[in-house]
Amino acid sequence: MKYLPRFITKMVSVFMLFTGLILVKGFSADLADPGLLNGSWHRADGSIEQSLIIADGYCMLTQYDKINKNFIYSFGGPLSVEGKQLVLKVEFNSSDKSQVGKTLRYPFAIRNNTLSTSISGAKAKWQRTDDGKSDLAGNWRITQRKQDGKMAELPLRARRTLKLLTGTRFQWAAINIETGEFSGTGGGTYTFENGRYTEHIEFFSRDNSRVGASLTFDGKIEEGNWIHSGLSSRGDPIYEVWSRMKSSAL
Repeated sequence: MKYLPRFITKMVSVFMLFTGLILVKGFSADLADPGLLNGSWHRADGSIEQSLIIADGYCMLTQYDKINKNFIYSFGGPLSVEGKQLVLKVEFNSSDKSQVGKTLRYPFAIRNNTLSTSISGAKAKWQRTDDGKSDLAGNWRITQRKQDGKMAELPLRARRTLKLLTGTRFQWAAINIETGEFSGTGGGTYTFENGRYTEHIEFFSRDNSRVGASLTFDGKIEEGNWIHSGLSSRGDPIYEVWSRMKSSAL
């Protein structure tokens, strides 16, 4: 660069500085975009796995041992971003219900599909496994269920069953956001093709023997609702209508 005329050298230096500022600002803007968190994140230590799924401003984090069919714990709730922090309002915690109702903050950063955060209790790196894009991605709750041949309305109450889906993963949780009661959860991967919804179970707090099983249901989206029918894990017939919870953040 010392062989270039002085004015060209200055122009090059200004251009490089300007480009650097754009890159820094762009990275910061991306980091502040909560939509970048949507999807599925995973980490493992030996056979112990952790799944973090995020959609519609809600997250569920679960630790489990798929190989030895052991559920360890799960927690979750509405998730938002404030600057360089994740802000979690805890709605359930399978191992400590005293956490329900608390707002917790965790520093985080994302680079090259790697999420660095202490949300699991210690600073760790999570690898993205999907980008949260699919027809079913979102936070759902049961709003109607067929009982004795008739559809029964299920209004939103403190006790609720949610099902959170990303592009490839699902998790349901039966919780009470007021009392902290945790009734159960299960999750794993899913596919949704040609009207058939199939779950591949990787953890199930109520019955570890179900790990490794697959359940297939009929499914369709009608007027924004998810119609879900087939047989439950117990073999009981089900017909349910799931509706999206209102997005609050991500």
